[in-house]
Amino acid sequence: MGLFDKMFGSKVSAKDSVDAKKHQEFEQLKNNYQPVLTVIEQQGVQLSNLHTDNGKLVIIGTAPTQNAANLVWDQIKLFPNYAQELAVDIKVSPQAQAAAASTQGQTYTTNSYTVKAGDTLSKIAQQFYGNSSEYMKIFNANRDQLSDPNIIYPGQQLNIPD
Repeated sequence: MGLFDKMFGSKVSAKDSVDAKKHQEFEQLKNNYQPVLTVIEQQGVQLSNLHTDNGKLVIIGTAPTQNAANLVWDQIKLFPNYAQELAVDIKVSPQAQAAAASTQGQTYTTNSYTVKAGDTLSKIAQQFYGNSSEYMKIFNANRDQLSDPNIIYPGQQLNIPD
């Protein structure tokens, strides 16, 4: 240690050490939740903030549609400790909300489907929409008879919205 360091302190301050620790924490959380960040990117969610606060990864953004926001949350919920490690605020863009409000009250054509043994809403969604992740569309159209998207029974008649 030189005379200058004795008089004025070393080049690495405590603040630099804290900043390095926060950066390391940020990078670790970001790597842990990379699948969530990938879905955010794929769905066109505009991030306004991505940082750490009190040991949590903070994700704030605006989704282009409610479906995009739902897909992000579906991915988040795959992580068992997300509530302790994430703080997320994904809003739906005002334009998408206005478009959804303007379509309320319109009628949609629906198909009917009889559940067979071994069926799941994901399998049915894949059959009708070509995308198993659209299962919530079917669930929401049948809330009068379904309380859980994971519980359906052979013989049930489900409405399949277009």
